[in-house]
Parts: sequence; structure tokens; C-alpha cells
Amino acid sequence: MKMDSPFFLVSGPCVIEDEAVTLRIAARLKALTDNLGIPFTFKASYDKANRTAITSFRGPGIQDGLRVLDKVKQTLGVPILSDVHRISEVETAAQVLDVIQIPAFLCRQTDLLLAVAKTGKPVNVKKGQFLAPWDMVNIVEKIRSVSSVQPMITERGVMFGYNNLVVDFRGIHIMQQTGCPVVFDATHSVQLPGGAGTHSGGQREFAPVLARAAIAAGADGVFLEVHEDPDNALCDGPNSLPLDQLPDLLVQLKAIKTALAA
Repeated sequence: MKMDSPFFLVSGPCVIEDEAVTLRIAARLKALTDNLGIPFTFKASYDKANRTAITSFRGPGIQDGLRVLDKVKQTLGVPILSDVHRISEVETAAQVLDVIQIPAFLCRQTDLLLAVAKTGKPVNVKKGQFLAPWDMVNIVEKIRSVSSVQPMITERGVMFGYNNLVVDFRGIHIMQQTGCPVVFDATHSVQLPGGAGTHSGGQREFAPVLARAAIAAGADGVFLEVHEDPDNALCDGPNSLPLDQLPDLLVQLKAIKTALAA
């Protein structure tokens, strides 16, 4: 990717809470990215199968969730990304999604990777918190064994002791050697997995710091979960950015990208 190419943004709420909130957030994101000239893909999960506790909110499920995501796509004309957790979901999800995401915990699940790759849809694989960046070459090769579609790799931090993540920015350059675009997930990288007992904690105040560092390190895209009211979000609120903070951050990221091209 050329240094002067614009970075792209993957953004939205962690999970679909209801149709009205999802459409409202998507509309604000589209207006903002259109104004700034940033390529944008909307992200929201219809089911979060890897929640901390049985009482955690998972989302509306595949049928209602895909209906909402399809409405976002048809109403706003934006590409849609969401994650799958089971092979049985893949065919149905591929009918709506423009990009299919493999969650970090499932990134080594060979049969799931192959099923998603065989749809012919672009694939975003989130690097597991337990993997080194050079380990991703094996995952990329699995996808390429059955598909000519270029996968994306998303960095989201690596485990550092208990309930904590750390980011090694060398990984962006290392994973780009696969020839794949590398996305940096700034909001999940400040998550404290399981750190609040029955749910994960987070330090959202550091997400903009890491996003700026990732663009400076050459990331092709940025992944940011946002919410109108993160403190009351039903999923991943502690590491989600308030939507109102996004305009200033995106302007800063564009300025860093421009400086690198100078």
C-alpha cells in the first residue's frame, strides 16, 4: 500500500442493541467519513458468542441481526462487516455481509477459516491474543489455499499477564510482509479481558493514543468500536470510544498519514 493512500476505517458499536441505535450510529459514521474522505466499513455484531458470563448481553441473533445490518447497507449504502462463530452461520451471513470477520479466539479454527474463505467474500481475521505476529502467515495460507480474495489481518493486542493486553507495534510491519492489509483495533487493544469479574473492563482513554501510534507505524486501517453512551453500552462499553470524540481523532489520524507521505 502506498504511503499516501488513505487509511480505511472499520467502526460501529460492539453489538447490535436495537435497530434505531444501530442506524443512528451508522448514519453519523457515514456522514463523518464522507466529509473527511475516509473509506468506511460499518461493523456491528449480531451475536457475541465469547462473552465473559452467561448473563452477558449477546445481541439479537443471526436472523434479526442480519436484518438490521442489511437495512444499514440498503439505507446508507455502506459495506457491512460482522463476525461468525460457527460454520453453520457462514452461508447465511455471507448473503448480507460484505466482509466476514473471524474472531480472535477462533483465528486458528481451520474449518471455520476455510468455510468463510470459500464464500469468496473478503475476510478479516483478528489475530488471537495468544499469537505472535509471524504466526499469522499460517492462517493467511489457509485462506489462500481455497480463495483468491485478499484477507485482512487485525492486530488487537497480546496477553500480558492476567486481564491485560499490550501492543507490539513491530507486528504491523511483520504482518504486512504477508501482503495483506493490516488493521489496528485500537479499542479492543485497551480492553481488560474479564477484568471486571462478570464482564471485561477497559481503558478507553488510551485508544486514541494507540490509534495514532498505529497510523504512524504504517497500519492500513483502523478499527474503532464507538457508542453514543459507552458507559451504558450493553457490550464492551469500557473500551468503546464516545462517538462525539471520533471527529477530532480521525482528523489527527489523517494529519499523521499526510505527514508520513511528505
